[in-house]
Amino acid sequence: MGKGSRKPGSDRSRSASESSRLARAFSIAASAARRYPRHLAHAVAHSIQQGFRHASGTHPTGIATGPRPSTERLAATWLGHAGVLLNLDGMTILTDPVFSERIGMSLGPWTFGLRRHAPSPVLELPPIDLILISHSHFDHLDRPTLRRLVDRHTRVITAANTRRLIPSGFGEVIELAWDRAANINGLRIAAMKPKHWGARTAWDRHRGYNSYVIEGPRAQVLFAGDTAYTDAFKGVRSDLAIFGIGAYDPWIANHANPEQVWDMFQQMPGEFLLPIHHSTFEMSDEPAHEPMDRLVKAAGSDAARIVGRAMASQWKMEP
Repeated sequence: MGKGSRKPGSDRSRSASESSRLARAFSIAASAARRYPRHLAHAVAHSIQQGFRHASGTHPTGIATGPRPSTERLAATWLGHAGVLLNLDGMTILTDPVFSERIGMSLGPWTFGLRRHAPSPVLELPPIDLILISHSHFDHLDRPTLRRLVDRHTRVITAANTRRLIPSGFGEVIELAWDRAANINGLRIAAMKPKHWGARTAWDRHRGYNSYVIEGPRAQVLFAGDTAYTDAFKGVRSDLAIFGIGAYDPWIANHANPEQVWDMFQQMPGEFLLPIHHSTFEMSDEPAHEPMDRLVKAAGSDAARIVGRAMASQWKMEP
């Protein structure tokens, strides 16, 4: 084959790949066009109705502090979307907390973006030792929620180049790059690279995006955050694996579908799976009930290993 010649079929393969990308981009644009104008119109109408005096119900009005729970080997409560309250060897950990009624761009006290399907279940939280932020997307890094959680006794671990998005007042904010780890009160938190992206807006694609392995003396948790199908978690041991199962239609290149999540979970191996990132915000085209239905079907006779299916229900690992 002469210099500069191409392999047979290479042009056809490149053309097919480009067509596939264009088709996917069109599907995403069409999906957004069906959804975002409606949510934006509702946000504007709500602001006008309130007379721009306040944004009642838009941001969390307060998060009450409850008692510290008893020391558990491992307990978990799904709080909606990607928010999970973990009690791991006596440490309380909160992942990607979003308790606002609406997420998106803010103008003063008003937020213009997606509205929650149902109110946040949070009534009170125990003192939080550690907050984990996987990446800077509005549905994972919600500044109004974080401002309500500010406490000098709370530490925050976040992805690379996202520290400045975290409100001030926390005891410590640690940026973790991929394959780096931090030790917090006897826990080791290691950052991994999922298959996703981290930009908060169209012009800040330098921001990082993490999954985390949280290792305690008696238990280990994987918080995958957002990820498409990947073999990055293969061989990672976990007592509890937290995976997103929704927002795959048409975002399959960035969010795994339920069958892919179950496959990644089996490859780890993991003991129990807590599904998140579903039925909280209307972020995609699949029906709200579909991700859980498909996950349970994919698990088959092992469906009992899927825990925390109902919002605000607590799951505890046996001693």
